[in-house]
Amino acid sequence: MPTIGVSIALPEPWATELQEYRQSIGDLTAAKIPTHITLVPPTEVDDLETAEAHLAAVTEGFAAFRIHLRGTGTFRPVSPVVFVNVVEGIAECELLYAAVRRGPLAGDSDFPYHPHVTIGHHLDDSALDRAFDELATFDGSFIVNDVHLYVHDEELGWRIDRSFPLEPVPLASQSIGAGA
Repeated sequence: MPTIGVSIALPEPWATELQEYRQSIGDLTAAKIPTHITLVPPTEVDDLETAEAHLAAVTEGFAAFRIHLRGTGTFRPVSPVVFVNVVEGIAECELLYAAVRRGPLAGDSDFPYHPHVTIGHHLDDSALDRAFDELATFDGSFIVNDVHLYVHDEELGWRIDRSFPLEPVPLASQSIGAGA
């Protein structure tokens, strides 16, 4: 049974910047995990084609939307994670999450859904504090045009297997704005 995940991939330059930062503070898992916002955490599936058909149905007609990332947050003390906050696009991520987590990808979660970009996981407190402080001024925006199905490979880590486009919106609606 393949292990999959469904995520919003961060575009450049933020994908490389945040992945390299994560590696620089000693998060050894970062090399095999592309920078992303999770919609479905690692999940074993019986039938990859059924999961793909479900994702295609969910994303059909779901409008592209803007994500604005700014500042840092943490799940400590519950979980040793520091992340970059999603400050715009939260509602769209939540709607997408709810739709994707039905049918063949339904499952229980240990925690309520909270869209974010992990920048430090399972590190000692000093490394997590450093990440929290050093990326506190992070600021970036992008348009989410698709959702990605990742398949886990023991050697290579997480790799995009297929992308599912969202419904394009007029350019005027996609304005990133100044300072992004």
